[in-house]
Amino acid sequence: MVEKFFGTVCGKIKDEPEIGRRKIKGTVVLMKKNVMDVTDAGASLLDRFHEVFGKGVSLQLISAVHFDPANGKRGKLGKAAYLEDWISKITSLSAEDHATFNVTFLWDESLGVPGAFIVRNHHHSQFYLKTVTLENVPEHGQLHFVCNSWVYPAHRYKYDRIFFPNKTYLPCDTPEPLRPYREEELINLRGNGTGMLKEWDRVYDYAYYNDLGSPEKGKDYARPVLGGSKEYPYPRRGRTGRKPNRKDPKSESRLFLLSLNTYVPRDELFNQVKFSDFIAYALKSLGQVLVPEIKAVTDKTFNEFDSFQDVLDLYEGGIKLPNDHKVHKIKERIPLELIKELTRSDGERFLKFPMPDIIKENKTAWRTDEEFGREMLAGVNPVVIRRLQEFPPTSTLDPRVYGDQNSTITRKHVEKYMNGITVDEAIARNKLFILDHHDALMPYLRRINTTTTKTYASRTLLLLQENGTLKPLAIELSLPHVQGDIHGATSEVFTPSEHGIESSVWQLAKAYAAVNDSGYHQLISHWLNTHAAIEPFIIATNRQLSVLHPIHKLLQPHFRDTMHINALARQILINAGGVLERTVFPARYAMEMSSAIYKNWNFTEQGLPEDLLKRGMAIEDESQPYGLKLVIEDYPYAVDGLEIWSAIESWVEDYCNFYYPTDDKILADNELQLWWKELREVGHGDLKNEPWWPKMQTKTELTKSCTIIIWIASALHAAVNFGQYPYAGYLPNRPTVSRRFMPKPGTPEFEELESNPDLAFLKTITAQFQTLLGVSLIEILSRHSTDEIYLGQRDDSEWTVDDQPREAFKKFGAVLVDIETRIVERNKDRALRNRFGPVNVAYTLLYPNTSDYSRQGGLNVRGIPNSISI
Repeated sequence: MVEKFFGTVCGKIKDEPEIGRRKIKGTVVLMKKNVMDVTDAGASLLDRFHEVFGKGVSLQLISAVHFDPANGKRGKLGKAAYLEDWISKITSLSAEDHATFNVTFLWDESLGVPGAFIVRNHHHSQFYLKTVTLENVPEHGQLHFVCNSWVYPAHRYKYDRIFFPNKTYLPCDTPEPLRPYREEELINLRGNGTGMLKEWDRVYDYAYYNDLGSPEKGKDYARPVLGGSKEYPYPRRGRTGRKPNRKDPKSESRLFLLSLNTYVPRDELFNQVKFSDFIAYALKSLGQVLVPEIKAVTDKTFNEFDSFQDVLDLYEGGIKLPNDHKVHKIKERIPLELIKELTRSDGERFLKFPMPDIIKENKTAWRTDEEFGREMLAGVNPVVIRRLQEFPPTSTLDPRVYGDQNSTITRKHVEKYMNGITVDEAIARNKLFILDHHDALMPYLRRINTTTTKTYASRTLLLLQENGTLKPLAIELSLPHVQGDIHGATSEVFTPSEHGIESSVWQLAKAYAAVNDSGYHQLISHWLNTHAAIEPFIIATNRQLSVLHPIHKLLQPHFRDTMHINALARQILINAGGVLERTVFPARYAMEMSSAIYKNWNFTEQGLPEDLLKRGMAIEDESQPYGLKLVIEDYPYAVDGLEIWSAIESWVEDYCNFYYPTDDKILADNELQLWWKELREVGHGDLKNEPWWPKMQTKTELTKSCTIIIWIASALHAAVNFGQYPYAGYLPNRPTVSRRFMPKPGTPEFEELESNPDLAFLKTITAQFQTLLGVSLIEILSRHSTDEIYLGQRDDSEWTVDDQPREAFKKFGAVLVDIETRIVERNKDRALRNRFGPVNVAYTLLYPNTSDYSRQGGLNVRGIPNSISI
């Protein structure tokens, strides 16, 4: 009796056959929303009540062969079928658990092969639809649908939720009965451009970066709108539709400080496993919660490290707060979950971090000149150094505004350290290099230095040694002229020394250069050139390329989780007063400065070969692999990167050649053309008139563009992200802030540098609290998720029914295995000194994905995720 009741309620199909119809058996894999889903406060027992007494989940097949003239020539619909045994299958509280349900369709054989299905959720709660597989489809056999989408209750949508099988069609090749469904689905994803978007909305739309400031808090929290103007150009981000800020209508209102519920399309959110991991690790990033409390601590030296041992205590023992009543009040105001996370077995020591790789074997090797130079080739920011081709270095800043900004480094400064060769000989032999942050920082330096920051714009010159290492020759530190920008820069040049006060001054000069590089890395190499640059591609792909489109299938794995991590960054990291502004030297000018640098962003130069050529790190040579010859043979990022780049490029060429045998196919593909037009004119619309944009008229342009997109989202991001904790988790190696200028002889600061150089160094760089906050952040950002999907992998082996692309993808995976083997062998070659350096840290950031170790998650410093997922 009970079975009969539930069978009726849940729409269980009866066994009686119907004339002219054939049964098609199907299996549906999905994950129900759980009662105790902590990420959704709306979950309740009421959901289960509706599951029992609701109308169930229906699926309705759509013919790919016959259309209904009375329904706008859409494919004819079959009879709705309902999932069976819904009540008996409640997925566990583990977010990874999916349940398999049966469904039986009565299908009119005259309708031919189904080409899509409509799903309607009549329950109270959403569920995650993973796959649907149909068996014994007439004239076809098995039909597989890869869905991977959250389906909300039907009343949340003004349209039907439709899913297509793993067949790929160009728009012109799509069966006519499916074309209206294909087109309407894209219209639904674009939305109408109005209103505040809700969690069940699936709208991909564009907005400016007008959500970073909180002008209602006063001018210190106001930030300019980035994007949509010549003054502040920027890539677009996903629209949320929140109301304008009451104080400034140009700005979008912000959520509560620690709210993580900012809108992104539901399918772009982290899954439960990853979100739980993220929250757990984020508990260590306490700055915005505890800033007022920590500042109230009476210990006057709490915000300073008194010695390098104090810094090491972060990893060896943690920080012990003073035992007074104010600290007890701090602990009383910390949520219980944070106490559990931060306290150790003795219940007193806070903020103990994992030991960074840079100091695991040797606590002082990071201070050597060789390691300082090596990290420009194999550290966390190996994408800025360039070959010097003129001396002295010149500036590109407008002299009518900034005066003379050319370098003051002379031959006399450097030639005594150049092993007997002259500057001109070194330039001719491709041996002179520069890490140049002068022009990027100088326009903002006067404003930056009005904050607590006291820093310089730096140029660092280096010589390539016979053993392949880089030897720093000079560091120039520049400030704006006190009489005004038009008077140029005021500069001082520092050169290497190993003894006395000169050695201490040289260590400080390297620290100022490292501060510049740290800020540029975080704002430009990392945030702007990967996270921000790729988001418009995600939006445009979902708005203009159907899931049936081959380029959508190619690129979609490389967009996983990016919109969500970017939205979280806007909420708590790059916003006014956020973690980045508190821990990186440009402070409140950080994002504005990244906008100025975006003016020179060039899509084609984001590809590795073009980037290396632009920076002079390679020269064209058709006799060499990849048509390039590296001017530094032991350049780990470039050597490993070129192999990864070439593998991606070959895979993309094989894939695109299958669907686009001729250039005519590309020109005739209206979805592809609209996609590229929207990317240029809207997504990166502030640079739409730049001549370097590919025109998207040939296979060469298509494959090159897709290769660049995949490279940015996978290998480039891995190279500039996952080394953060290994190298910068120990802040003295990569300080993010300098708090006072280079001490001048005769001052108390100079006397302190002479008598206690370590203390003077620590008082100059990142303060203790900023260190705690910054290390907390990069520990989170450097972790691989336990559910990561790596380059050469797909989350479903049935991602396409087309055999040739599947074989090409298998070949791609095999090539990556071979590449990783070669990287491992190179890392064993002790003659390649830049592979490990004085700190003995191997370069593993571009290991692809093939070892079991890289799939364990955590701070494993290896594995290239498919996407910018953290």
